[in-house]
Amino acid sequence: MTSASPAPVRQRWLIPALIVVLSLTIGGGLLAREVYKQPPADQPAGVVAAAPTSSSLSAAEEPGPSTVLLTPDAADHPQGAALRAMFQAYFDSINQREYALWTTTVTVKRRQQKTEQDWRKGNQSTRDGSITIYRIETAPDDTLRVLLGFTSTQNPEDAPAELKASCIRWRPVWSVVPENNAWKLDVAGTGNTLEKDAC
Repeated sequence: MTSASPAPVRQRWLIPALIVVLSLTIGGGLLAREVYKQPPADQPAGVVAAAPTSSSLSAAEEPGPSTVLLTPDAADHPQGAALRAMFQAYFDSINQREYALWTTTVTVKRRQQKTEQDWRKGNQSTRDGSITIYRIETAPDDTLRVLLGFTSTQNPEDAPAELKASCIRWRPVWSVVPENNAWKLDVAGTGNTLEKDAC
């Protein structure tokens, strides 16, 4: 008669033990998720988990940060880091009004199409930000096509003739070519496309 009593005692301990095991499993899973969603230490600077958007910025915050970011897709391209550095110099040259720096980021042919005076006039009030390289694709003749997005602010009179706005969101596909052992932004019309709309 006394042999039936141990079974209920074991059942009383079974439920708390299952709760503890379940809690540890869930907690461990949540911890692992946090650890694994952080970028690896060797991931290039500027890589983001999701493409940023400037749509949540107020008018006073436009055009957003000037650091060039890469999506994971663009970062996976063998030339991702090199193109990020080139575009960072390109946008820095505009934001800092440094024509000499700009000339290091474009082809000789593109430099010849725009004098320093024209360049300074075209960028006299421009500020670029919220810059993201979305995709890099290999094109014929060892060139690359780069899909990116950025926001510019400027005096409306300095905006393009077809869109006189103080804030513009740009979505270009630009052709980048090797020249003098470096990647350079090529002239308009050689694979470049440009979409834009007012902020």
